[in-house]
Amino acid sequence: MKARLYAGAAALALMAGGASAQNLLIEPGTEGFNWDSFDAFSDAHDFSGQTVTVTGPWLSVDAEMVRNTMAYFEAATGATVDYSGSDSFEQDIVIAIQADSAPNIAVFPQPGLAADMAARGALAPLGEDTAEWMVENYAAGQSWVDLGTFPNPDGEEEMFGFFYKVDVKSLVWYSPDAFDEMGYDIPESMEELLELSQMIVDDGGTPWCIGLGSGAATGWPATDWIEDIMLRLHEPELYDDWITNDLPFNSPEVIEAIETFGTFVHSDGWVHGGPQAAATTDFRDSPAGLFQIPPDCYMHKQASFIPSFFPEGSEYGVDYDFFYFPSFAGQDLGDPVMGAGTQFAITDDSEATRGLIEFLKTPIAHEVWMAQSGFLTPHTGVNLDTFGDDSLRAMNQILLDATTFRFDASDVMPGEIGAGSFWTGMVDFVTGTPAETVANNIQERWDAMR
Repeated sequence: MKARLYAGAAALALMAGGASAQNLLIEPGTEGFNWDSFDAFSDAHDFSGQTVTVTGPWLSVDAEMVRNTMAYFEAATGATVDYSGSDSFEQDIVIAIQADSAPNIAVFPQPGLAADMAARGALAPLGEDTAEWMVENYAAGQSWVDLGTFPNPDGEEEMFGFFYKVDVKSLVWYSPDAFDEMGYDIPESMEELLELSQMIVDDGGTPWCIGLGSGAATGWPATDWIEDIMLRLHEPELYDDWITNDLPFNSPEVIEAIETFGTFVHSDGWVHGGPQAAATTDFRDSPAGLFQIPPDCYMHKQASFIPSFFPEGSEYGVDYDFFYFPSFAGQDLGDPVMGAGTQFAITDDSEATRGLIEFLKTPIAHEVWMAQSGFLTPHTGVNLDTFGDDSLRAMNQILLDATTFRFDASDVMPGEIGAGSFWTGMVDFVTGTPAETVANNIQERWDAMR
């Protein structure tokens, strides 16, 4: 088997790189990578002559990176992986399933659509062994099992989705130089973060830059605040009930989360330009205040993608850094992380398709993409030194330290709520509408959908 593996690697290296003939970016045996998992997988699997078709949301550079990673499955097994990406994946996969032309694997960026497909009988369950593996090998493993578990056509819950490639939203960005100059320490609890915010005001500064503007999607950055705060005030089961409206949007627990966000956005001097500016500033422009001298603000809460909108030439660890949006020390709810991610689900079963899911369990399937860019994983067996980017390594540690992971709630709620009244309601709240009124309005919208 080893001879076939390395012969396959050599053959791939000689091929002119088409979509199904990717070069191996990292030579097997390169120090630091978990090649034992690669070799063991190769020894146990031979899918020569078989093809696995995969459809997902990744395009351009991301599509190239997933193909680069799947090349190792090809080299280890003799199979071919045919990946195609689409910017209208959600519509395309439904059409393909209805036409009985589904790929072997669909990569779902949101759990809701995967749940719909599972209920229709369009997905194949991954089995208890995979669920048990995930509990044992992913940080906050039960959270990932729960996120990939949906009712089947008979209403019985089974695991259908294997999460692979994750994004983290529970981050606060700051300038190390500005913090050092003022002698500020990184807060380790929400209580300390609130104290630091007031300390900055007392010192004559402004703690936060916040921007909710996003064209037709204006308001969504505030939903991330509410979601993170919900996970820090209440048990994750309440968060789950909130997503489904089993916990009404105007419940005391949700109103408490909105009002806690209000502490950040409404307290005198806490937000650059005040609440009105926060409501209208484009989210892409809002972190600019971190880079002014003197700074317009000292902190900015946003997801892992935000450095794309930092000033050109900004360097991680020098011009900017980040820390975990902390939990309340007094709540004893651990260290929850909120974010998003993609899950692989089987839409046309085959032996090699099952093999590809098994490949995703190996550390090497994660480390190869880690060495490229834009990839985070809760897999506890990976070597973080294989990251090609120091900031991603630090983000991934936050993910590995998580005691609970939950998906962005507004992305899972019905569109009229999560991408509608929740967005607009948060703008209303920031500009002065009371939290209880906003929550009642959103709940009325939900009730009207029944």
